[in-house]
Amino acid sequence: MNIWIVFYSMYGHIYKMAQAVAQGAKEVKGAEIKIFRVPETLPDDVLKNMGAFDIKKKFADIDVCSADDLIAADAIIFGTPTRFGNMCGQMRQFLDSTGGLWAKGKLIGKIGSVFTSSATQHGGQESTILSFHTTLLHQGMIIVGLPYAFEGQMRIDEITGGSPYGASTIAGGQGERMPSENELQAAKYQGRHVAQITARLVSKS
Repeated sequence: MNIWIVFYSMYGHIYKMAQAVAQGAKEVKGAEIKIFRVPETLPDDVLKNMGAFDIKKKFADIDVCSADDLIAADAIIFGTPTRFGNMCGQMRQFLDSTGGLWAKGKLIGKIGSVFTSSATQHGGQESTILSFHTTLLHQGMIIVGLPYAFEGQMRIDEITGGSPYGASTIAGGQGERMPSENELQAAKYQGRHVAQITARLVSKS
């Protein structure tokens, strides 16, 4: 079974979470994992002004995802930073390119899952994931989140991301905070959980 992780990361937070998702998914027997990045849409001068001028070099060894790459997946776990309580523009543009897949029903019955990041503790993490789900539902995908069986999302001894909708991390106002161990464990759990459910569906098909 194929578990694709499709992400956009400007400063590395979502990429680090994507690696944890992949680690968890790999624990499930028979899971083939591939990490893709979505195409960059901002010009180089804008990226430079945002302090992300080396983003293309940083992720140069990761394949850029095309809409057709999604067809071979049994499950797709999407990672996006939050932009004003919604997914980033790069991810939105990529999803908009999947209209041809929608017209042919190519994603119907596949597992879909989402993880995210935001600058602040209440910076739209939940609204980003929930609004992302709308697109997945239009595509006929089966949504999987992060169940409360991952007890780390119930912690009150530290500031942490994570909700039943999906794993998340808090990046800080200047991107200075990288994912905590608890947040990485949430991402790992989500990856494993998605792969386990996918394995059951694939075995019955």
